[in-house]
Amino acid sequence: MTTSSSTDAGGETPTLRAALLAYGNARARSVGAARRTLDIGEGDARAMLHIADHPGIRPSQLREFLDITAAGVTALIDRLERRDVLRRDADADDRRVTRITLTVDMTATPWVALTRFDTRFDEATALMDQAAVGRFAASLDELTRATAGAPS
Repeated sequence: MTTSSSTDAGGETPTLRAALLAYGNARARSVGAARRTLDIGEGDARAMLHIADHPGIRPSQLREFLDITAAGVTALIDRLERRDVLRRDADADDRRVTRITLTVDMTATPWVALTRFDTRFDEATALMDQAAVGRFAASLDELTRATAGAPS
């Protein structure tokens, strides 16, 4: 098994794993450049992107997504709140529960830099056969489940 080759044995077509690695690397470079511009860490960027997709998320849900400790998520939220990037609101139904929402517009400069790659990806896939995109997404989900839980 090689990880350096981006093509199959015939040298013509990218293997699925190589194509996914190339996608992951391209996205990481894009988000990394945005992080440097915005002067934020990787965890902060991941949190912001997740909160943007899940406005009103609970800190415990963010902690689970980021796979960090309760103290870690509290420090992260405090840091982003000090930068006026997010706010905490009491839950309307349960005042003991805190909800987190971004206060920055992720579609405006400079924050759009974090989402630029994903937006372009979504625009490109919108031009493709949606049935094929759906089948591919389902296959990736199945492969992720099969490999993420596999013993090392």
